[in-house]
Amino acid sequence: MSIKDVTDSSFVQDTQEGFIIAELGAAWCPPCKMIAPILEEIDQDPNNQISVVQLDIDKNPETAQKYEVMSIPTLLFFKDGELVEKSVGFQPKDVILSIAEKHA
Repeated sequence: MSIKDVTDSSFVQDTQEGFIIAELGAAWCPPCKMIAPILEEIDQDPNNQISVVQLDIDKNPETAQKYEVMSIPTLLFFKDGELVEKSVGFQPKDVILSIAEKHA
């Protein structure tokens, strides 16, 4: 299974259940390309209960405005639909997982 692409219209529904990391980025963004394989690993790891979704801010500006995204990539951490943390810029896997574990 690969990371699910979400849109402005599906974002709230796609971040409602469980622990979700939403990556807000863009195709032209080098740090977004660097973080993509890390997020893919996290999404596919059967030992964690984390799902990852991604939103292209160029095609979906409403969600980016709602969460005041000024730089990309921005990671939004949701637990059962509630935003619990926000991280801006490239982060290594251990940092992303430690943020997730803090709120699990």
